[in-house]
Amino acid sequence: MTMTTKQYISALGLDVGLKRIGVAGCDRTGLIATGITTVERSSFERDVEQFQNIVNEREVEILVVGLPYSMDGSLGFQARQVQKFANRLGKALKLPIEYVDERLTSYQAEQMLIAEKVSPSRNKGLIDRKAAALILQQWLDTRRATAVKMLSSMDSF
Repeated sequence: MTMTTKQYISALGLDVGLKRIGVAGCDRTGLIATGITTVERSSFERDVEQFQNIVNEREVEILVVGLPYSMDGSLGFQARQVQKFANRLGKALKLPIEYVDERLTSYQAEQMLIAEKVSPSRNKGLIDRKAAALILQQWLDTRRATAVKMLSSMDSF
């Protein structure tokens, strides 16, 4: 008996900024997120076009967007701008969106670059891609942990 349920997930992680959007993808198993590219923002139509190409190429099923909560956990101006853009992008691409708290991802990405002896100030696009990978990795890990919990609770019946 063969199972026909799809075990893999194709998600894109996005670190949305005013000038650039860091983009990350995951391997087919949904275990590892890696930075793919950085999209330089221009017009919304041009941004959608660039994302449509990535979505088609990678058969993307969901967008995972980092939401920059304020340190007190509220949604500030920047977070609302990100939501507005992500909602428009999701509609244009006909894809669902999930948000991840990304409060410290850009800082973490910068620290990773410093550890790798790469200049953060000269590699803004790389920081955006690494931040997007951290956002997507967080989502993948949470998703996997939830699935494991569900399976182990089913075992106890």
